[in-house]
Amino acid sequence: MNFEYDVIVIGGGHAGIEACLSSARMGKKTLLLTMLVEQIGAASCNPAIGGLAKGHLVKEIDAMGGEMAKLTDKAGIQFRILNENRGPAVRGSRAQIDMDEYRVVARNVVLNTPNLDVRQEIAEEILAENGEVTGVITELKNTYKAKKVILTAGTFMKGLMHFGETKIKGGRFNERSAEKLSDSLKNLGFELERLKTGTTARLDAKSIDFNKMEIQPGDAEPIPFSFSTNKEELKNKKQLPCYITYTNETTHQIIKDNFYRAPLFTGQIEGIGPRYCPSIEDKINKFADKDRHHVFVEPQTIDATEYYINGLSTSLPMDVQEDFIHSIKGLENAKIVRYGYAIEYDFIQPTNLKHSLETKQIKGLYFAGQVNGTTGYEEAAAQGFMAGINASLSLDNKEPLILRRDESYIGVLIDDLVTKGTKEPYRMFTSRAEFRLLLRESNAHLRLTKYGYELGLVSDEFMQRVNKLEIEIKKGMEILHNSFLTPSKENNQFLASIEEGYITDKVSKQVIAARHSFTKEKLLKLAPELKEFSDEAIEQILIEAKYHHYIKKQEAQINKMKSMLQVKIPEDFEYKGIPGLSIEIIEKLSSIKPNTLFQASEISGVTPAAIDIVHMWIKMREKGQK
Repeated sequence: MNFEYDVIVIGGGHAGIEACLSSARMGKKTLLLTMLVEQIGAASCNPAIGGLAKGHLVKEIDAMGGEMAKLTDKAGIQFRILNENRGPAVRGSRAQIDMDEYRVVARNVVLNTPNLDVRQEIAEEILAENGEVTGVITELKNTYKAKKVILTAGTFMKGLMHFGETKIKGGRFNERSAEKLSDSLKNLGFELERLKTGTTARLDAKSIDFNKMEIQPGDAEPIPFSFSTNKEELKNKKQLPCYITYTNETTHQIIKDNFYRAPLFTGQIEGIGPRYCPSIEDKINKFADKDRHHVFVEPQTIDATEYYINGLSTSLPMDVQEDFIHSIKGLENAKIVRYGYAIEYDFIQPTNLKHSLETKQIKGLYFAGQVNGTTGYEEAAAQGFMAGINASLSLDNKEPLILRRDESYIGVLIDDLVTKGTKEPYRMFTSRAEFRLLLRESNAHLRLTKYGYELGLVSDEFMQRVNKLEIEIKKGMEILHNSFLTPSKENNQFLASIEEGYITDKVSKQVIAARHSFTKEKLLKLAPELKEFSDEAIEQILIEAKYHHYIKKQEAQINKMKSMLQVKIPEDFEYKGIPGLSIEIIEKLSSIKPNTLFQASEISGVTPAAIDIVHMWIKMREKGQK
C-alpha cells in the first residue's frame, strides 16, 4: 500500500475539514486521519454556525473557496442576521444547524473529494528529521510519510472531561483522547499549556414547556451564508424557532450553595476557561449583582427532539444540574438527555507559529484550531483553511498567503494569535478589527475572491460575477460623486417628496445618499441610472456612499500601515545589543520574530520608539551590506 502523501491532516473537525479540502483541491495528495469517520464535522458544543464577527470569518472562507458556508446553508434550520438595526460593519449572520445533517453533508464532501484519502486512525507520533517534518505514526503502527503535516486535534490532546467530581479522559463524551500526541510534541521541543472549555446539558423536547418562553423565529427572508447559494433555495426551507427563558434568584442560589462542589473553584480544573463564554457558575460568581441571565433554548436537529440550552454551560455535578435546570421557567419538568461538562486540553502558544501557521521549530508542521488556543468552529475553520493553502503553496516553493488585517478578519485572527499569543481561549469580535468598516460580511467576496481564484479554489463563473459587481459599484459611486444638486426650488421639492430635508448649498448626490435616513428606494429615485445594476451592487453602493468619508479615513491609515509592511525584517536580524531596546522588547522580538515592522508594532509592549530604532538599524544594515 502507498503510504506517501504530500499533506497529512490530523483531525476531522472544522479546522481539519477546511485544511484537507483546500489542500486536495489545490492538487496535493492529501490524507485525513480522524478517530471516527462518522464524526467528521461534528458540532461538539452549540448547534449553530456564525454570529457576531464569526459570521465574517465564515463568509471570508466562502469567498476564497472554502466549505463551511455551503455546509451551513444545506444543514441550516434557522437563519438570522444579528445586529440588523446597527451599522453594516457589525452585523453578523448566524444559523442554527441540524447537527446530524451537518456531519453527514461534511463527511460526504470529504469522502467525494479527489486527491483526498480518509483513514480512521489515531495519530500518536509526528516524525521529524533535522528540524523538518517527515510523517506520522498512528496507533495501528502505520507510518504515513509526508512533507507537510497539519495538526487540528481540537480538544482531544490529553482531553479530560469534568462532570462534577467525576473525571473522564476523552476529547468528546464517549470519544477517546489523543494521549500520546502531546508527548510527541514535547519531544519535538514544544511547550504545552492547558485550556478549558465546556458545554451544557441537552434536554428532551417533550419535557419542555415552550409556552412559558419567548419565541425567537428566524428571518422571514433568510440570507444564505454562501455567496454561491441562491436566495430562492432558502425561501422555502423549513425554519424552526428558538426560545428564550431566564435564570432566576432560585437558580443562582442553588448554584452558589454548590460552589464547593464546582471543579472550576475547587482546583480540580487547572486550565483557563473562555472569558466571553463562561460557565453558568462562573457567571454567577463574577456577576453576583445580576438577578437573571438569558437562556437560549435551541433545537439540535430538524426533528427538534433534543434542545441545547445555550447559556448554561457547566461542570457542576449531575444532581446540581438537575436542580438548577428545574428552577428555570419552562424547564420545571425537563428531562436531561446528556449532562453538561467541562473539558481541559493541551494547546501550544500560537507565538510558536509563523503567519503561515507553520511552526517555527519544525519546518513543514502546521497547527490550526483549538491547538492554537482559539475557541469556536469558525475560528478553527479559518485557520485550517489557511494552513491547507499555505502547506500546498510551500510544496510548490511559492510564498505563503498572508492576509492583512486591513483586508480580512482571518488576517486579524492569525495576526493576533502569532504576535500576541493568548492566555485564554481566543474568540473573534468585531472590536478586534481596526478597519472593520471596510471588512463587512457583505463584501467579503469583493475583498478576497481574487485570492481563491488565483489558487484554483474559485470557479471562473464566480470570479466573473465578482468582477461584474466591482465594475457596477465603481460606476455607481462615480455617478453619485459626479452628479450634483443645487438648492433650487425644484430640487428641494424633490427631496421633500422622498421625505428628505432641503439643501442650502450645491452638493453631490453622494452627500445626499450619505444621510442616515437614506434607503435603497430613495437612492434609486435620486439616481435612476442605478436601476440597471444588480440589487447586490445597489446595496454596496448605498453603504459606500453613507460611509464614504470614514472609509477614506481608514484607507489613509491603511496606506500608512502598508508602508510599514513593506519594511521587511531579515530572518537573521539580531535584536540583542541594539541600544535603546529594553530587555523585555528584545526578548519579545527575538521570540516572535516578526516578518515586517508592522507585525512588530502589533506585538504587545513594543513601543513606537522601539519600532523607530529597529527601522533605523535595518537601514544601517542594508547600507553596510551594500
